[in-house]
Amino acid sequence: MHMPAEDAREDYDIEEQGDHEYVVRLVDQGETVETWFRLSPAALDRLGVSEDDEEDLVARTVDFLKKHQDVADFPDIVEIEDLLASYDDYEDAVSS
Repeated sequence: MHMPAEDAREDYDIEEQGDHEYVVRLVDQGETVETWFRLSPAALDRLGVSEDDEEDLVARTVDFLKKHQDVADFPDIVEIEDLLASYDDYEDAVSS
């Protein structure tokens, strides 16, 4: 389970589902939002993330997305490759 940084507004849990998939449950204004994160081997290679660091990447991705949209607007499924293609600042944000 990931404990978010102190400055994070919402609490969330990350649960590994196997095969590079994680389910994240976030609490936003009293409601729980569930989002699945899929990490492809190609995206992991591009970001230089090992299997042991996948959960940390998911946590950094949640924090990144929270800066760009409301938790209630998170998609049901987040593909890391889509974020790499859609956000110019994503790779730098999760790599630093």
